Amino acid sequence: MLKTELTEVVKGATGLTSRQANEVVASFIEQVTNALARGERVNLAGFGNFSIKHVNARQGRNPRTGEPMTIAARNTPVFKPASVLKEAVAGGKHD
Repeated sequence: MLKTELTEVVKGATGLTSRQANEVVASFIEQVTNALARGERVNLAGFGNFSIKHVNARQGRNPRTGEPMTIAARNTPVFKPASVLKEAVAGGKHD
């Protein structure tokens, strides 16, 4: 599902205009992004948890030259689905 498709689904489910539904979806994405950037977790009951995982620096190889190089430490977003979501996907429930 693309963002535009999600916007249309939100529009149909809520009766909002296309513009309003787009603002809702964009605002949701922005708020989740901002919370993760601040290092906060985002817990959505029945859906899952968004959090940040720290990945330590490590040694790697430049694929072009084969020379050793250090891959910098970084923070990366992680999503852990709730059991309800896992069961819905595993059970093949599609609405």
